[in-house]
Amino acid sequence: MPLLLAALVLAGVHVSQMRTMSIIPKPVSVQLSDGNFTLNATTSITAPASLGKLAKRLQSYLAPATGFPFPLVKDGASNTISLKLDKSFASLGSEGYRLSVSRDRVDIQSSTQAGVFYGVQSLRQMLPNEVFNSSQVSGVEWNVPCSTIEDQPRFTWRGLHLDVGRHFMPKEFVLKYIDLLALHKMNTLHFHLTEDQGWRIEIKKYPKLTSVGAWRKETMAGHYEEHRYDGTPHGGFYTQKEIKEIVKYAQDRFVTVVPEIEMPGHAQAAIAAYPELGNTGKQLEVGTHWGVYENVYNVEDKTIQFQKDVLTEVLALFPSKFIHIGGDECPKEQWKASPQAQAKIKALGLKDENELQSWFIHQIDAFLAAKGRRLIGWDEILEGGLAPGAAVMSWRGEEGGIASAKAGHDVVMTPGSHTYFDHYQSQDHKAEGLAIGGFLPLDKVYSYEPIPHQLNSEEAKHVLGAQGQLWTEYIPTPSRVEYMAYPRACALAEVLWTPKEEKNYPDFIGRLRVHVDRLSKLNVNYRKLDPKP
Repeated sequence: MPLLLAALVLAGVHVSQMRTMSIIPKPVSVQLSDGNFTLNATTSITAPASLGKLAKRLQSYLAPATGFPFPLVKDGASNTISLKLDKSFASLGSEGYRLSVSRDRVDIQSSTQAGVFYGVQSLRQMLPNEVFNSSQVSGVEWNVPCSTIEDQPRFTWRGLHLDVGRHFMPKEFVLKYIDLLALHKMNTLHFHLTEDQGWRIEIKKYPKLTSVGAWRKETMAGHYEEHRYDGTPHGGFYTQKEIKEIVKYAQDRFVTVVPEIEMPGHAQAAIAAYPELGNTGKQLEVGTHWGVYENVYNVEDKTIQFQKDVLTEVLALFPSKFIHIGGDECPKEQWKASPQAQAKIKALGLKDENELQSWFIHQIDAFLAAKGRRLIGWDEILEGGLAPGAAVMSWRGEEGGIASAKAGHDVVMTPGSHTYFDHYQSQDHKAEGLAIGGFLPLDKVYSYEPIPHQLNSEEAKHVLGAQGQLWTEYIPTPSRVEYMAYPRACALAEVLWTPKEEKNYPDFIGRLRVHVDRLSKLNVNYRKLDPKP
């Protein structure tokens, strides 16, 4: 008996459970039975026309690695993988599914296409990991353990954030990032598109946002206090055609792309392009260092109209219900010194600059509401009063999220303590490479509970879920994004999908040791697991 197999048997692990029990995130319910379904040259896929695209995607997952054709047929009597929509599974929610494996067929059933898609992701992880190696044509029969899985997510917002403002990421990597989200049953990409250091989305009415605002002359090297620069220009942006491609690619994988267009702070790239949007009238350059800039949008009517013009084009590209407007880290010094801002405070009967920011956000909230969308922003939008339709991302701890939920506003939990994947993964900073700071190991991510104990059952319903943050000041390449995101994103995926009572860190690590091999085969530059996590 091979040493690995002997070790598993001695540890009490049934061989037929090896693949099933390595599904991440862990399913709600798994029942194993004797026998296997065998994938071979006679295996076919059957699905109704409404699931035709999903059937072809399943075919594309399986065929390259196996060398088998997996033809799409109308009726598969035996040795068939069947995809089916069935309203009787509505009790599993809009993303739940039932996956049944017998000796002669695999049935994936759900009341929705999204549920069927997630069932397919589980089936992929029940197969040998070689299925993730698209360049290998094996022609070897593969077994799937006979089993029944009933599964549904705990939270509706299961996301990862990607900041492309600090460092631009090519479109091809964004598509790969979406594929990895989908594999882990995550359904939201928070796409951070504008920053002091770069504007990354084409706006046809304001072409200088990209011709000027998408490019900086150099980038800070090392930590903030070192004041070193690399002397190398950096930039890039996505055309509207590319944005449409990204959004469509995500939709086909049941991922919603939520754009973030920062306001009223984090605006220096836009003001560099159009100085009249600022408070000083001075010509600025696109930001080259990290940190918070004092240059913020002015509060004049023409600037509010600029925001509405930009958002009009954004809304045409992104069908997401939520539109993120930032709202964080907006210094008020320029407003305090601005006669126009002070006149606005007086004319509106506002108390101070915090209420002026709240007024600014209210204008955008009303605009989005009239378009059938909802505003979401970082927890600073609470200062001065929250706009009526707004939702909050709570990043400065959980206090903002708790206050919002108690006030009846929806919340996505994003505390730096547990979800900031730009933080170091070990205390050995030299071995880890340069990062912004902090310390967020894998086990701490897994330990996170998105519903604060301060909320009662009704208030807790306002917690939509959570997401991991990838701020890219010190993450200059796609490879580095992957290193910082994985496997911590695997842990967060399980936090957001699996029932709280089913979470078990040692069990997760056991499945993760199998799962990281899949990431290797997908050419993901994940951080290697510690020998003794």
